[in-house]
Amino acid sequence: MSREILQLAEALASEKNVDAEVVFQALEFALSSAAKKKADREHMDVRVQINRDTGEYQTFRRWLIVADEDYTYPDIEKTIEEIQEEIPGTTIQIGEYYEEQLPNEGFGRQAAQTAKQIILQRIRDAEREQNLNEFLAVKEDIVTGTVKRVERHGIIVEIIAGKLDALIPRDQAIPRENFRSGDRIRALFLRVDEIGNTGRKQVILSRTSGDFLAKLYANEVPEISDGMLEIRAVARDPGQRAKVAVKANDQRIDPQGTCIGVRGSRVNAVSNELSGERIDVVLWSPEPAQFVMGALSPAEVSRIVIDEEKHAVDVIVSEDQLALAIGRGGQNVRLASELTGWQLNIMTSAEADKRNAAEDAAIRTLFVSHLNVDEETADILVQEGFATLEEVAYVPAAELLAIEGFDEEIVDMLRNRARDAILTIAIAAEEKLGEVSDDMRSLEGVDADMLLKLAEADITTRDDLAELSVDELIEITGVNEETAKAVILTAREHWFTENK
Repeated sequence: MSREILQLAEALASEKNVDAEVVFQALEFALSSAAKKKADREHMDVRVQINRDTGEYQTFRRWLIVADEDYTYPDIEKTIEEIQEEIPGTTIQIGEYYEEQLPNEGFGRQAAQTAKQIILQRIRDAEREQNLNEFLAVKEDIVTGTVKRVERHGIIVEIIAGKLDALIPRDQAIPRENFRSGDRIRALFLRVDEIGNTGRKQVILSRTSGDFLAKLYANEVPEISDGMLEIRAVARDPGQRAKVAVKANDQRIDPQGTCIGVRGSRVNAVSNELSGERIDVVLWSPEPAQFVMGALSPAEVSRIVIDEEKHAVDVIVSEDQLALAIGRGGQNVRLASELTGWQLNIMTSAEADKRNAAEDAAIRTLFVSHLNVDEETADILVQEGFATLEEVAYVPAAELLAIEGFDEEIVDMLRNRARDAILTIAIAAEEKLGEVSDDMRSLEGVDADMLLKLAEADITTRDDLAELSVDELIEITGVNEETAKAVILTAREHWFTENK
């Protein structure tokens, strides 16, 4: 039998062009499986050790040593107490294996066939692993392959003829693209996934990634590969529309014209690869205002207002540019927001004026109420750009004295009243915060500023917060829509867990 094992290992290693060690490991696994079947004990743990030089092998049954409280599977486990009783003075420890040698049984035809199948499967796995390693060793960002078949969960692509397949999952495939077996296809290498508990690996590709578009562009535009141009950001609605922000590192180059090409040749080449995806080439700028205006192209922007604290930009456009700025289904503004990294709020001049008037009225009311001044004085402060009590209280006195009609007496009065009002409001806020429930305070996503604003609006319990709509939470706290949705969902979690 020992000579047969050596001959079999040598023959299989040569035939399948794999390392002999892989074959020996497969043989050991096959022999252990056959031994378990022979003993009619499928769940016992059997280890086979083959001598690589002589082909002789030994068969062992083994048990994992566990603590008494962890003992669950008698076929493969022994407690430390049990083994100490069986073998007095043993030094074996929890987590180690205790082994008993078994006789090497002869194998019948069925067992031999089973062993061969296991060996061949192991060899196929080893070949697949070897092919994968070869692919990863020369890994290209863009992979070209042949469609093998289209399945419900994605597109199977042969990337090494007869040797290695990859998967483009449904969520990484461009919607409404139709491929048939034998079609050539290009995609971006994304990652390697484990397939369940099989130990096998799957190459994952993507046609929807922004990096795929960027790499395609780098292939079409030599100036990108040469470092004269660079792509700074990409935003995509795969198969429909994309925006690409480009920057020139060589001032002699027109980045947009270079990326578009003569009569659109370069941009069309990329677009055709992406099922006709329409691509806007945008000039990247370190200035947010300039970048946002370019990103919203082809819409013309009248003016913008940047809120650094909220990382948001109010974009004001004329009435006839509103639909163009927003785009069909909000596509243009959504892509521009993704490209720039800013939250963009599109509005007409009339809407902006109306909102500004409402904000000015609220500030005017604040000053009249807390500074005890008339509306005329409050209006002067608003017109001079003052928006909070803190600004009135703590800006240099010279700024207030520069206002026409304000002398030292008026300035001192305004500053003192503003400071008193701030203190009064702070004390009232502390009292309000005292009413907030503990589960509201510990809620993920609710910071101190949001907590205070909610308390001032008499939202003091988790249930109070959970009952708010997204729009109501935004109005009260000023957070963006994404944050508002996340906070409300978190606040409502206990409703579902308590009902289970």
